[in-house]
Amino acid sequence: MADSAPTELGTRKISTLLRQYAVPGIIAMTASSLYNMVDSIFIGHIPDVGAYAISGLAVTFPLMNLSTALGTLVGVGAATMISVLLGQKRYEDANTVLANEVTLNTIVGILFAAVGLLFLDPILRFFGASDNTLPFARDYMQILLAGNVFTHLYFGLNSVIRSSGNPKLAMRLTLFTVLSNSILDPIFIYGLGMGIRGAALATILCQMMALAYTLWYFLNPKRFLHLPRKVFALDWDIAKDSLAIGMGPFLMNAASCIVTLFINQQLSKYGGDLSIGAFGIVNRVSFMFVMVVMGLNQGMQPIAGYNFGARQYSRVKQVYLQTALWATGAMCLGFVFSFILPGPTVSIFTEDPALHEIAARGLRKLNCLFPIVGFQMVATNLFQCLGMVRKSIFLSLTRQLLFLVPLLYLLPLSLGVDGVWYSYPLSDLLASITTLIFLANLFRKFSRLKDGDDPSSLGSLV
Repeated sequence: MADSAPTELGTRKISTLLRQYAVPGIIAMTASSLYNMVDSIFIGHIPDVGAYAISGLAVTFPLMNLSTALGTLVGVGAATMISVLLGQKRYEDANTVLANEVTLNTIVGILFAAVGLLFLDPILRFFGASDNTLPFARDYMQILLAGNVFTHLYFGLNSVIRSSGNPKLAMRLTLFTVLSNSILDPIFIYGLGMGIRGAALATILCQMMALAYTLWYFLNPKRFLHLPRKVFALDWDIAKDSLAIGMGPFLMNAASCIVTLFINQQLSKYGGDLSIGAFGIVNRVSFMFVMVVMGLNQGMQPIAGYNFGARQYSRVKQVYLQTALWATGAMCLGFVFSFILPGPTVSIFTEDPALHEIAARGLRKLNCLFPIVGFQMVATNLFQCLGMVRKSIFLSLTRQLLFLVPLLYLLPLSLGVDGVWYSYPLSDLLASITTLIFLANLFRKFSRLKDGDDPSSLGSLV
């Protein structure tokens, strides 16, 4: 039976829609964070080399963040355009955007892999690898880069599945990759003696299997959103619009790459290889709660995009407020978790006493202002959902570049390695204040619009 367009996004109760779309997103994104944690857990317990192996894995984070940034540049922009086009009932145009997303993501994925493999050792050295950690980082990234195009395509099309009104399928695909990765990791790492290379191979194989099903799903012509059975020519006008919308999350992820690079360098300078490994552990744990908020954002995205396209501004405001409330609750839970159970949490990743102590202390310091992060993340995503590119880009950069990078340089001058950890909560505070100003201005403009009004009547709204 053919799918029907998700017109319920403009009619059903917002709280019901948000549960319907956000819960699968939360499960999928939480599973995605567990997906990343699984590698760290198994790698951290490799006999005799676990501490340095997990530090080597942490060194690869900037490169993986950059790959993610390029994937979101294409995938998030296409998903947002598709949501708005569906709200406007322009189904053929949505199919064209989908075809362009596949072509563009393939090109970007192949180019990134080629450059990364060609200059891998210098890149990893620049990202903070030492003689102790470089072999592990190289072994891991060689395999991930070789399969990079499959990663880009899978995550990009998964976002489109969610935006086209099928969040449960997107969730099930993510859960499949998590469960299959959890099964393959110990087999490849320990059973076949592949070590850290086995973890990377398991990751790529799971994503390839999920991608195969995703492509089959979109090749079904009976679906209202589908890929035509022909070679896709790249439409540069569509590509330009998609990249412009995706520029906000791209810059946020690219900034994360720069920040992680600087963090690794500062931790290496003030704390050594084990401090880098400790940050890798803390980052994985913290990211689990951040991914809950990202799941909420994914649930909000099709609802906000559809209703903005349909000029139902009151519903856009309503979905933001409910999403922000839930996000704040999730980050409050992360705050409590970080202060009550830091030791047992870190023990999941390592048995090395020195690494354990550094990571447990870092977890408390890094997340001491976690409760204020939720609404800021949701507000930044709202601007991106509505195609407000410049505002989304600016808010994406404030926390990580405008505030965090200078603090990462200044605070360690007086606090040493503790200054690296405390840079995060202080930048969270400054970014949240900035976001609140932008959000209040947006809501003032929305209050001057009635449902059905042309948003261009306010000129600078978009």
